[in-house]
Amino acid sequence: MGSFLANYGDNLKIALILWPMASAFFTLPILAYLYHRDGRLRASSAAAVYLAVLYVLGIGCFTLWPLPEGDLGPGISYGVQPNFNPFAFVGDIAKDGLTAVLQLLFNVVFFVPLGFIAGRLLRIRMVPTVLLALCVSAFVELAQYTGLFGLYPFAYRCCDVDDLIANTLGAWLGWLAALLMNKALPQKLASQGVTRSPGLVRRCVALWIDLSIVAAGTLFATLALLLGSQLFVRAVHLQWGPESQDVVAAASLVVAVALFVAVEVLVPWLWKGKTPGGAFVRMTCETRDRTAGFRALFCLARTATLAAVVLLPWVAVPVLGVFYIVARKMPHDYIPQGRAGI
Repeated sequence: MGSFLANYGDNLKIALILWPMASAFFTLPILAYLYHRDGRLRASSAAAVYLAVLYVLGIGCFTLWPLPEGDLGPGISYGVQPNFNPFAFVGDIAKDGLTAVLQLLFNVVFFVPLGFIAGRLLRIRMVPTVLLALCVSAFVELAQYTGLFGLYPFAYRCCDVDDLIANTLGAWLGWLAALLMNKALPQKLASQGVTRSPGLVRRCVALWIDLSIVAAGTLFATLALLLGSQLFVRAVHLQWGPESQDVVAAASLVVAVALFVAVEVLVPWLWKGKTPGGAFVRMTCETRDRTAGFRALFCLARTATLAAVVLLPWVAVPVLGVFYIVARKMPHDYIPQGRAGI
């Protein structure tokens, strides 16, 4: 048993090394998901999601690592033959004994966390969980069968249909374990309400979502402008030069500003203070009802604050961070309500 597990020591080390980088990359999406699902940030949920990130890395490292080197060895000179015969593990157990049994059990246990994560953390039903496990396992087996999708001329790991069966079985068992835990320790459902007193982290996550929308829209608009302008230049038999690039750059800047105003000014003005990102994380930027004049002043002050964050982040971000820690609100939140509510 010890020697069998020792074979996967390096795989675990690689997953642990990649974990901090992957977690940093997925931090904002994870926080956005938790705020959207739970309506708050719970330490237990955050820890569970970050462990799920480690598990996903483990799937890749344990099934595809180590990569072959040089031009000799299995997968390089002749390849590893696949097994497309279901239940061939019976013959393997008769031939190899305990080693084959441990390999089979490992393939079952390896996907138990996937089913548990789907059932407990993501709250996915049984059939979609089984289908998810089947697709993940099939993706891994296909990667092994194709030599990491053509990166190597031959398969360097064994594609085995029995692994597909064992993995799917393991995920189903994991989902059943999650079902039992959900009955023993039921989770509170997320509140559908929208908070008017968001914390700093939630505000930052909402802003990240909003700016991602602006960036994506600007990127698509820029590509469309580039393609359209080049087609126009060719149609009228002109030459594409620096002047054309400057025109496209200026137009892209106009698009970016327009999208920023639409997402951060127009949408919250019409949607009771909710930006697209704010709506996703269940918050409104308007911490109180204000009369029309004071609401317009609040909107102007908030827009100026966000513009400072975008244009001068190295100054605005630390200043606003310290300000929030001391005051527990943003400067524009001090705009008064007025004599009568909206």
